[in-house]
Amino acid sequence: MNLFQTIFTGSNQAVSAAEGLLKQAIEQKGRDHKVAFPDTAYALPVIYAATGIKITTLGELEGAIGIVKSLIVEELQLTQALNAGLATAVAAEIIEAIKYAMNETPYEAPCAGHITDPIIRSLGVPLVTGDIPGVAVVLGECPDSATAAKVIKDYQSKGLLTFLVGKVIDQAIEGNVKMGLELRVIPLGYDVTSVIHVVSVAIRASLIFGAVEPGKLDKHMEYTKNRVPAFVNAFGPLSELVVSAGAGAIALGFPVITDQVVPEVPTLLLTQKDYDKVVATSLEARGIKIKITELPIPVAFAAAFEGERIRKDDMYAEFGGSKTECWELLRKKDLSEIEDHKIEIIGPDIDAVDGDIKRLPLAVLVDVAGKNMQEDFEPVLERRIHYFMNYTEGVMHVGQRDTTWIRIGKEAFEKGFRLKHFGEILYAKMLDEFDTVVDKCQVTIITDAEKVKALKAEYAEPRYAARDARLASLTDESVDTFYSCKLCQSFAPAHVCIVTPERLGLCGAVSWLDAKATKELDPTGPCQPIVKEGVEDEVKGIWKSVNEYVEENSQGAVGRVTLYSLMEDPMTSCGCFECIAGIMPEANGIIIVNREFPGETPVGMRFGELASMTGGGVQTPGFMGHGRYFISSKKFISAEGGTSRIVWMPKELKEYVRDRLNQTAKEVHDIDNFVDMICDETIATDPEKVVEFLTEKGHPALTMDSIM
Repeated sequence: MNLFQTIFTGSNQAVSAAEGLLKQAIEQKGRDHKVAFPDTAYALPVIYAATGIKITTLGELEGAIGIVKSLIVEELQLTQALNAGLATAVAAEIIEAIKYAMNETPYEAPCAGHITDPIIRSLGVPLVTGDIPGVAVVLGECPDSATAAKVIKDYQSKGLLTFLVGKVIDQAIEGNVKMGLELRVIPLGYDVTSVIHVVSVAIRASLIFGAVEPGKLDKHMEYTKNRVPAFVNAFGPLSELVVSAGAGAIALGFPVITDQVVPEVPTLLLTQKDYDKVVATSLEARGIKIKITELPIPVAFAAAFEGERIRKDDMYAEFGGSKTECWELLRKKDLSEIEDHKIEIIGPDIDAVDGDIKRLPLAVLVDVAGKNMQEDFEPVLERRIHYFMNYTEGVMHVGQRDTTWIRIGKEAFEKGFRLKHFGEILYAKMLDEFDTVVDKCQVTIITDAEKVKALKAEYAEPRYAARDARLASLTDESVDTFYSCKLCQSFAPAHVCIVTPERLGLCGAVSWLDAKATKELDPTGPCQPIVKEGVEDEVKGIWKSVNEYVEENSQGAVGRVTLYSLMEDPMTSCGCFECIAGIMPEANGIIIVNREFPGETPVGMRFGELASMTGGGVQTPGFMGHGRYFISSKKFISAEGGTSRIVWMPKELKEYVRDRLNQTAKEVHDIDNFVDMICDETIATDPEKVVEFLTEKGHPALTMDSIM
């Protein structure tokens, strides 16, 4: 049997299995039984992207079976073989959808199954920044657990997002691979059909970030090929079903690298029997380039370890967390004041402390110097301390400034990790990532309790206070330049963020100072200055120069934006926004929902459904993606009355912004304890009951001019 015939056989097996399962499901539950994957606004995403049809019942799935059959045309040509692979993908989605329809918990630990929309959106920023340089799908079974663990850990150490399907999951467990979304190694399921949940991620990236229209399958395939850096490793004997699934991956632009002998298709289907070369072969096939900084430390270092949590039972040493003093500070110094690569430890190291749990005070003082370094860049570089420490395997870092909490795990200690290695990490990464402004760096790590306390009062607290005063003085009126951020154009080509002192990037990760620093670090990069010229409307936030920049850099997709209005030409969104604001006409105000909130809002839609209206670089008056911190800005929809229009938020978000939002409401609207006037899901989500609550509280939105 040749390769094409194997693909057709596998596709026919897939459609036969889907048809049989669907028949059984209808017999048991009926044609009107609901079908849905959890927490997605895109129904069954692959079918939706291919046809534009949202499948909601078992009966409607019968039509999808017809679509699968129409894709299988058994002619020995590459196009027909790839179409048959797509048929296998659709059949797999039908099978997986039936699992969710028939079982409340179709997947249990360690398997994840379906990946929700909020998770995909949360991955947007690390994908565009390169913290996640690619997506690996490891399917099947390696010769042994050690081989599987070596391959997976290699991807993990390079920061890739790695999905596991099949027996390789058990091999990873046996090989002590650290797994979970937070560690970017995600076991999907043991059945081959569970691979569709990776395909779904890629397709929804096209819908969420690319704003590709449902029903235009060729455009979705073009998007996944050009913008989703994924590939497949298929290990072990390849069944006809696996081969046909591989053809589906290739159709989407994802190369398949296998340890089996197959008829090779250059750059698309490759054999690599040497497991030591599998990772390099896969990265080369997909064109993924990994930038690695060699560090003299005894543990792995990669962005994949950013979300690692060190539990109490696994902890060797702890700093801060309300138990000891712990702070960090980065300072700009003159070149003559710094001894490059000097790393000094003042006080006992973690191996010189008695007790089962070593708790110490800690101060981390990073001094940098460079001819292009500015004091405004200090907090930008200082925030990177959080990431650099978290990228270290076996280390947990939470907070910043003097609210820092750090843990070092037992395993890291046993491998030889000591405090000096923090210094090596910070030295190497500061020079590596900020080489255009940092010429020299030295690190001082202090565990002596008296010095930690004294130096905080002498150095840290005055610096923190000065920065806060500087930030408070930065307003949109006080600067003559805004900045763009086009990081997300690799996923959302029509979107351009405009970052101002009072409006940070909608992902929550780029402030005006960050953008200014990024321009210095990368003069031709994603953040470029936009001089404020040709003011058209200061209330709505319209400048001719901003519009011209947006039109040119969105490739003509967007011609006008307002920076302070929700109702007129609101700024576009890529898809990785932290929150969405939307009008609630019944209350003459707006609701705000964050992507972590799973429930329904008073406007009758969940986050995902609202997000589907606003992402991908489109403008939808009345709806807008934004960052959490923008909520308490004095410029937040100020054209429509500002923060006093907020009538509903999830409770978690409400508490998160409480202090800052109360302060803004008092300063701008002279309202005391404004957050207590805002409804949340613990009070009501029904529109009538929300309005009842607002009326009882005397919410100002009810008496303002109509928002419409």
